[in-house]
Amino acid sequence: MAGLFPYDDGRRLGRMTAFRLPADDLEYAVLASLWELGTASVRELHARLGEPQGLVYTTTAKVVDRLREKGLIQRQRKGAAFQYRAKVARETVERARARNALTRLLGAAPRAAAAALVEAVQDLDPALLEELEQAVAARRRAKDGT
Repeated sequence: MAGLFPYDDGRRLGRMTAFRLPADDLEYAVLASLWELGTASVRELHARLGEPQGLVYTTTAKVVDRLREKGLIQRQRKGAAFQYRAKVARETVERARARNALTRLLGAAPRAAAAALVEAVQDLDPALLEELEQAVAARRRAKDGT
């Protein structure tokens, strides 16, 4: 997951910004908490996520630093502490995670893998296959402008 994913942050006219995806469940959980809370300090994030998992404060702080280095969150000083907030929208990160997962899943032979995936979805949940078909049709209509 070391690749950079470009996104338009809406603040840099015509220029894309890049981020790297969360590397593990803890990084993702911290980012998800910031999406839910809006802003939080490391101490608040640690109380919410780190303490219940038996982690030390410095582990939570290090995860926050890594997310900042990856371009996913930003900080602003508030009094003696920093407040952190997500810099990239949840939808943007989720889209990049899905694309990354599909690229790994489909590999060098995407058509064969996609056919196998369709069969697996059919076996697991035929209604989901119908939903996917409708989503594909809607995507094609939007792309064609119809």
